[in-house]
Amino acid sequence: MSAYEPFAPVYDRWFPLTEDIPFYVELARETDGPLVELAVGTGRVAVPVARETGRRVLGIDLSPAMLEQARARVADAGADVELRLGDMRELELDEPAGLIYVPARSLLHLPTWGDRRRVFERVYASLKPGGRFAWNAFVFDPRIAAANDGQWLDQNGIRHRIDQFKHDNRIDITLESGDTIPLWWLNRSEWDGLIETAGFEVEALYGGFEREPFDENATEFVWVVRRPE
Repeated sequence: MSAYEPFAPVYDRWFPLTEDIPFYVELARETDGPLVELAVGTGRVAVPVARETGRRVLGIDLSPAMLEQARARVADAGADVELRLGDMRELELDEPAGLIYVPARSLLHLPTWGDRRRVFERVYASLKPGGRFAWNAFVFDPRIAAANDGQWLDQNGIRHRIDQFKHDNRIDITLESGDTIPLWWLNRSEWDGLIETAGFEVEALYGGFEREPFDENATEFVWVVRRPE
């Protein structure tokens, strides 16, 4: 069973985010060619991207339970979203994409450098020349992590515990059921290394979804990179 299965029924209530959606919608509007969302989850972003652009979005996820939630959302919205079960580390598309994006910090669920490098290489190979790859991830704040470490928190009625493992650059999120999902944080130089190794060119690094500049006060990495023409 995927580690994400127990989180699927509560995910939308736990993280009812909307601030990232206009950013990904606008990227899709700027793009020629197929649109692909990796780690599509419950379809929170894919559905509005498809509806706002009037185009099909291919959504891929490793979790059958997340895809079940997404299918219900797609049906309710009447959106043109194709859903597939798949591992982003083994990404294979029927035709090269114009935009591949990964919202909701989902790349942080990849545990090793090898996993991340594999994803970046597969995304590069799956884009058409000039195609773009976009994602967001938090900027690790040791003060916040230290304050939350070992604490039970309540977010929108979902109780969970945060545990930090500094030796592994990892945070575990554990539900009351005991089910745990890990996140591995990266710093800017690590993202730069992945981008360079895969062969991408950086189009932009923003500090938020309003395309504000990335500076020392930024709390989010919002990356847009491009496969060279």
